[in-house]
This record gives sequence, structure tokens and C-alpha cells, in this order.
Amino acid sequence: MGTFLKALAGIGLTLAAGSAAFAQQQGVTDTEIVVGDVLPLTGPPALLGVAHNLGVKLAVAEVNAQGGINGRKVRLISEDDGYVVSRTLQSVRKLVTVDKIFAMTSISGSTQGQAVLPYVKEVGIPAISTISFSNDLFTPTVRNVYAFGTQHPIVTEQLSAALADRFPNKKWAIVTQDDEYGELSRQGFEATQKARKLNVVYTAIYKKGQVDFSSEMLGAKEAGAEVLYAGGLIGENVAMAKELERLGLKIPMGVSYVSRVPVMLQLMGSAGANVYLLDYVVAEDSDKGRAFLEKAKTLLSADDLKRVNRFTYTGYAGAKVMFEAFRRCGKALTWACTTAQLDTLKDYDTGVLTSTVSFTPTNHFSSQKLVLLGANPATQTFKPVE
Repeated sequence: MGTFLKALAGIGLTLAAGSAAFAQQQGVTDTEIVVGDVLPLTGPPALLGVAHNLGVKLAVAEVNAQGGINGRKVRLISEDDGYVVSRTLQSVRKLVTVDKIFAMTSISGSTQGQAVLPYVKEVGIPAISTISFSNDLFTPTVRNVYAFGTQHPIVTEQLSAALADRFPNKKWAIVTQDDEYGELSRQGFEATQKARKLNVVYTAIYKKGQVDFSSEMLGAKEAGAEVLYAGGLIGENVAMAKELERLGLKIPMGVSYVSRVPVMLQLMGSAGANVYLLDYVVAEDSDKGRAFLEKAKTLLSADDLKRVNRFTYTGYAGAKVMFEAFRRCGKALTWACTTAQLDTLKDYDTGVLTSTVSFTPTNHFSSQKLVLLGANPATQTFKPVE
């Protein structure tokens, strides 16, 4: 953490120390529970942040339509950090000290969560992070912070293994980014490469922000690659898929679940026919996925529905987990009770994840089951692979 961030965090700790005595009951009245989230609601990351925020809003609307939680309606206050760390810190401090929220349903991205963790930890406010998170949020266990999902090396390892099972004895290419995300992807892939003795014929590391992948895809073709692990995000994966199509190379392509948004398949068009990913969020074409979308249609506006993607599911699930802890506390809703209920949450079904959510007092990260999904360009969705 840089000097500036340390200074901001220090200010936060000072505020926390002064407010700890009254904060335990803040955000709760006889009729209301106030919760807050911080997300990138503007800028390029808003594609994910807005969708996630819609999931939280959907959970709030649903519980309020049912009469609230133990007679209390839930009110959500959302802050936009634009995916800028200093704004994340400012937003969290505002929510806690000015808006006096009771709990946090989102803490923005990985780096943002790392930066704000000292403040959140010191204040003691219950918080859950599900859009993106660093291991620091739960390793070692932080008494008031929870998360569920998976980790990038695990995703890459299991996805490459699943594709190796589905397409055995093939020649592989792997193209990844020159940053931490790329390094984590390579770690997972190399684990499978070693365990399965994958025949990797082409490897490339590209510069973050690259838009032209003609050289990399030509290199993969000339090397005889028959399966590609594409370690990009949305734009990079689109560019790779389109270039493969232009070269006439119709091979399976594995991507991260981070890319699972409709715009990626819209931009890929027919080039997305061979794209696969692993995810812990249910497929839109599954029974649970369809049920969730039908629920969203009744509680969200037509404009909001256009912004729904897999991150809407994670926002909804995270809020549902937090609200379940509130419910179990009954009328005596406190921070201590909320964390105690989360600590003993076992096999809770959010309705939108591939597996249930569980925590223990010594493990505040629920690792979810990953399921193989294949792209359906016609519907611009992903469906389970049998």
C-alpha cells in the first residue's frame, strides 16, 4: 500500500476508533435496516459493477416485497468508486460515518478491497465481497468479512483439465496477459499441464490493453494448436476468437468466467461457437437461471433488465446471504449476532449458484463448485455442457 493509501487508511482507523462505541447498533431502527455497497458504477468496469449492483437491488426489492426482515424494510445506499482505490476508501468511510449503514453487501474489486480492509476490519461492520476479491479478505480469517466464489488459478486449472477430458490428446496454445491476472492464470494452467502432460505447442504473453492478436493467433495456427486457453478479459478474448475465425481455425477456446457477459458473445458472433468456461453461477438456460430472470422481470425496470449479466447473480447471492443472517438474528439485530450467524451458516442455497454457501468461525471463504458451460451464439448465453 502506498503512502497516500496508508494515510487514507489511517484517517479511517481514527474515525473508527471514535465511532466504535455507537456503531454497533447503527443502521437499524424498529422499521428499517440500512445497508450499503461500493462498486464501479461508471467507467469501463461499470459493465460488471452496475450488473452486480442490480443483483443487490433485486434482493432488496424481493425481501421488501415479502414484508422485510422480521418486520424491518431494507434500504440500500450505493456509492460509485469508478474502480479508483482512493474513492473506494472515501465511499466506505462515508457509508459508515455519515450514512451510518448497518452492513456492507459489496466492497468493489480486489485491489479496492485490499486497500479498505484495515478500515473495515477495525470498524467491525459486517461485510461480504462477491464481485471480485483478494485472498487478504479471508486469509487469515477476518472476523467481520466474508466472501464466496473461486480463485483464478483454480478456475484455469479445472477449466484446462475439463477441456483436456472433452478434447483428449490435442495440441495446446496458451495466450495470457502480462500482469497478476495473467500470472495466476498461468499458475493454474501449468498445474494441469504437468498433471495431464498436456502437449503445449505455443505460448504467448501479451501486453495488457493489446487489441491486435493476429500475430499470436497465426503463431498458434502455425504451431498446430488444436485447443486454445485465452487468458484475456472481454475485448482481448473477442479479438482472439474473431482472429481464429478469420484464419479458419475452428478450435475449442477456454476463457475465464469474468468474460461471461452478453456483450462478449454479441461481439464474437459466430466466432463464439467454440468458447467454453467454468463458472459457479448457474447458466441462464438452466431451470434456476430462467427462474431468476423471471423474478428479475417482475422487480427490475426494462432498462435495468438490459444490464443484467452473471454479476447480477453474484450481487443477488451475496445480499441474500447477508439478509439470511439478519433474519436469523430476529429482532435483536446487532453486528455481533450477524457475524455469529454467518459463522455458522451451512449449506445455504441462494438459488443462483451451482452449490450452497457455508462458512465457519475459522473459514470466511465459501469455495463454490465450478461447472463447465459452453457458448450459444444464437441466444448469446452460456449453457451447461453435458
